[in-house]
Amino acid sequence: MKNGTDSFLSLGHWPSAGSFGFNTDILATNPINLSVVLGVLIFFGKGVLNDLLDNRKQRILSTIRNSEELRRGAIEQLERARTRLRKVEIEADEYRMNGYSEIEREKENLINATCDTLERLENYKNETLHFEQQRAINQVRQRVFQQALQGALGTLNSCLNSELHFRTIRANIGILGAMEEITD
Repeated sequence: MKNGTDSFLSLGHWPSAGSFGFNTDILATNPINLSVVLGVLIFFGKGVLNDLLDNRKQRILSTIRNSEELRRGAIEQLERARTRLRKVEIEADEYRMNGYSEIEREKENLINATCDTLERLENYKNETLHFEQQRAINQVRQRVFQQALQGALGTLNSCLNSELHFRTIRANIGILGAMEEITD
Protein backbone atom coordinates (compact mmCIF):
# COMPACT_ATOMS: atom_id res chain seq x y z
CA MET A 1 0.00 0.00 0.00
CA LYS A 2 2.94 2.30 0.60
CA ASN A 3 3.89 2.05 -3.11
CA GLY A 4 0.35 3.09 -4.13
CA THR A 5 0.44 6.04 -1.72
CA ASP A 6 3.91 7.01 -2.89
CA SER A 7 2.77 7.06 -6.52
CA PHE A 8 0.04 9.57 -5.61
CA LEU A 9 2.28 11.66 -3.39
CA SER A 10 4.98 11.83 -6.05
CA LEU A 11 2.57 13.63 -8.38
CA GLY A 12 3.55 16.90 -6.75
CA HIS A 13 7.23 16.31 -7.42
CA TRP A 14 7.62 16.47 -11.19
CA PRO A 15 11.07 16.04 -12.69
CA SER A 16 12.71 19.11 -14.14
CA ALA A 17 11.39 20.53 -17.40
CA GLY A 18 12.61 18.82 -20.53
CA SER A 19 12.73 15.32 -19.10
CA PHE A 20 10.10 12.65 -19.33
CA GLY A 21 9.66 9.72 -16.96
CA PHE A 22 7.38 6.77 -16.35
CA ASN A 23 6.11 5.32 -13.16
CA THR A 24 7.48 1.80 -13.48
CA ASP A 25 5.59 0.47 -10.49
CA ILE A 26 3.13 -1.66 -12.47
CA LEU A 27 1.28 -2.82 -9.37
CA ALA A 28 0.40 0.79 -8.50
CA THR A 29 -0.48 2.13 -11.95
CA ASN A 30 -2.26 -0.73 -13.77
CA PRO A 31 -5.11 -1.24 -11.23
CA ILE A 32 -5.77 2.50 -11.27
CA ASN A 33 -5.78 2.63 -15.07
CA LEU A 34 -7.92 -0.49 -15.31
CA SER A 35 -10.41 0.80 -12.77
CA VAL A 36 -10.73 4.11 -14.65
CA VAL A 37 -11.17 2.34 -18.03
CA LEU A 38 -13.66 -0.16 -16.60
CA GLY A 39 -15.59 2.63 -14.89
CA VAL A 40 -15.84 4.62 -18.13
CA LEU A 41 -16.85 1.52 -20.11
CA ILE A 42 -19.54 0.56 -17.60
CA PHE A 43 -20.83 4.11 -17.33
CA PHE A 44 -21.16 4.75 -21.06
CA GLY A 45 -21.71 1.17 -22.25
CA LYS A 46 -24.69 0.59 -19.97
CA GLY A 47 -26.63 3.48 -21.47
CA VAL A 48 -25.83 2.43 -25.02
CA LEU A 49 -26.85 -1.15 -24.34
CA ASN A 50 -30.07 -0.04 -22.64
CA ASP A 51 -30.86 2.24 -25.58
CA LEU A 52 -30.24 -0.57 -28.05
CA LEU A 53 -32.43 -2.97 -26.11
CA ASP A 54 -35.19 -0.37 -25.73
CA ASN A 55 -35.09 0.38 -29.47
CA ARG A 56 -35.21 -3.34 -30.24
CA LYS A 57 -38.14 -3.79 -27.86
CA GLN A 58 -40.01 -0.89 -29.49
CA ARG A 59 -39.43 -2.32 -32.97
CA ILE A 60 -40.68 -5.74 -31.91
CA LEU A 61 -43.74 -4.23 -30.22
CA SER A 62 -44.38 -2.13 -33.32
CA THR A 63 -44.13 -5.23 -35.51
CA ILE A 64 -46.53 -7.10 -33.25
CA ARG A 65 -48.96 -4.16 -33.33
CA ASN A 66 -48.74 -4.03 -37.12
CA SER A 67 -49.35 -7.76 -37.32
CA GLU A 68 -52.38 -7.42 -35.04
CA GLU A 69 -53.72 -4.58 -37.18
CA LEU A 70 -53.25 -6.71 -40.27
CA ARG A 71 -55.03 -9.56 -38.51
CA ARG A 72 -57.92 -7.28 -37.56
CA GLY A 73 -58.07 -6.04 -41.13
CA ALA A 74 -58.17 -9.61 -42.37
CA ILE A 75 -60.96 -10.44 -39.93
CA GLU A 76 -62.91 -7.39 -41.13
CA GLN A 77 -62.38 -8.49 -44.72
CA LEU A 78 -63.53 -11.96 -43.78
CA GLU A 79 -66.68 -10.51 -42.16
CA ARG A 80 -67.34 -8.39 -45.26
CA ALA A 81 -66.77 -11.46 -47.38
CA ARG A 82 -69.20 -13.46 -45.26
CA THR A 83 -71.76 -10.67 -45.56
CA ARG A 84 -71.25 -10.59 -49.27
CA LEU A 85 -71.48 -14.38 -49.37
CA ARG A 86 -74.82 -14.22 -47.59
CA LYS A 87 -76.02 -11.66 -50.15
CA VAL A 88 -74.78 -13.86 -52.98
CA GLU A 89 -76.58 -16.84 -51.48
CA ILE A 90 -79.81 -14.85 -51.31
CA GLU A 91 -79.35 -13.76 -54.90
CA ALA A 92 -78.57 -17.36 -55.82
CA ASP A 93 -81.97 -18.41 -54.60
CA GLU A 94 -83.52 -15.68 -56.75
CA TYR A 95 -81.48 -16.46 -59.84
CA ARG A 96 -81.36 -20.20 -59.47
CA MET A 97 -83.62 -20.60 -62.46
CA ASN A 98 -81.42 -18.41 -64.68
CA GLY A 99 -77.88 -19.51 -63.95
CA TYR A 100 -77.05 -21.62 -60.96
CA SER A 101 -73.58 -22.46 -62.23
CA GLU A 102 -72.60 -18.76 -62.67
CA ILE A 103 -73.52 -17.96 -59.10
CA GLU A 104 -71.67 -20.99 -57.85
CA ARG A 105 -68.52 -19.85 -59.68
CA GLU A 106 -68.84 -16.37 -58.16
CA LYS A 107 -69.13 -17.89 -54.72
CA GLU A 108 -66.05 -20.07 -55.21
CA ASN A 109 -64.04 -17.15 -56.59
CA LEU A 110 -65.00 -15.01 -53.63
CA ILE A 111 -64.05 -17.70 -51.11
CA ASN A 112 -60.78 -18.43 -52.92
CA ALA A 113 -59.88 -14.74 -53.10
CA THR A 114 -60.60 -14.31 -49.40
CA CYS A 115 -58.61 -17.42 -48.49
CA ASP A 116 -55.73 -16.22 -50.67
CA THR A 117 -55.80 -12.81 -49.01
CA LEU A 118 -55.81 -14.36 -45.54
CA GLU A 119 -53.02 -16.72 -46.51
CA ARG A 120 -50.90 -13.86 -47.89
CA LEU A 121 -51.48 -11.82 -44.74
CA GLU A 122 -50.59 -14.77 -42.54
CA ASN A 123 -47.42 -15.40 -44.62
CA TYR A 124 -46.50 -11.71 -44.38
CA LYS A 125 -46.95 -11.79 -40.62
CA ASN A 126 -44.84 -14.97 -40.31
CA GLU A 127 -42.13 -13.55 -42.57
CA THR A 128 -42.03 -10.35 -40.55
CA LEU A 129 -41.73 -12.23 -37.28
CA HIS A 130 -39.05 -14.52 -38.74
CA PHE A 131 -37.13 -11.52 -40.08
CA GLU A 132 -37.26 -9.76 -36.71
CA GLN A 133 -36.19 -12.95 -34.92
CA GLN A 134 -33.23 -13.35 -37.28
CA ARG A 135 -32.25 -9.73 -36.80
CA ALA A 136 -32.41 -10.13 -33.01
CA ILE A 137 -30.35 -13.34 -33.22
CA ASN A 138 -27.77 -11.63 -35.41
CA GLN A 139 -27.50 -8.70 -33.02
CA VAL A 140 -27.03 -11.06 -30.07
CA ARG A 141 -24.38 -12.99 -32.02
CA GLN A 142 -22.56 -9.75 -32.80
CA ARG A 143 -22.63 -8.69 -29.14
CA VAL A 144 -21.39 -12.11 -28.00
CA PHE A 145 -18.56 -11.91 -30.56
CA GLN A 146 -17.62 -8.41 -29.36
CA GLN A 147 -17.64 -9.54 -25.74
CA ALA A 148 -15.54 -12.60 -26.59
CA LEU A 149 -13.08 -10.40 -28.46
CA GLN A 150 -12.87 -8.01 -25.53
CA GLY A 151 -12.34 -10.96 -23.19
CA ALA A 152 -9.59 -12.29 -25.42
CA LEU A 153 -7.93 -8.87 -25.50
CA GLY A 154 -8.19 -8.68 -21.74
CA THR A 155 -6.65 -12.13 -21.40
CA LEU A 156 -3.91 -11.20 -23.84
CA ASN A 157 -3.17 -7.99 -21.96
CA SER A 158 -3.10 -9.83 -18.65
CA CYS A 159 -0.61 -12.32 -20.08
CA LEU A 160 1.93 -9.63 -20.97
CA ASN A 161 4.97 -9.86 -18.74
CA SER A 162 6.87 -6.78 -17.58
CA GLU A 163 9.70 -7.27 -20.11
CA LEU A 164 7.28 -7.36 -23.03
CA HIS A 165 5.34 -4.49 -21.50
CA PHE A 166 8.46 -2.31 -21.28
CA ARG A 167 9.53 -3.18 -24.83
CA THR A 168 6.06 -2.23 -26.09
CA ILE A 169 6.18 1.07 -24.22
CA ARG A 170 9.65 1.82 -25.59
CA ALA A 171 8.52 1.00 -29.15
CA ASN A 172 5.47 3.25 -28.78
CA ILE A 173 7.61 6.07 -27.42
CA GLY A 174 9.92 5.65 -30.42
CA ILE A 175 6.92 5.84 -32.78
CA LEU A 176 5.57 8.92 -31.01
CA GLY A 177 9.02 10.53 -31.17
CA ALA A 178 9.24 9.81 -34.90
CA MET A 179 5.76 11.24 -35.41
CA GLU A 180 6.73 14.36 -33.47
CA GLU A 181 9.82 14.83 -35.67
CA ILE A 182 7.67 14.42 -38.79
CA THR A 183 5.11 16.99 -37.63
CA ASP A 184 7.86 19.47 -36.72
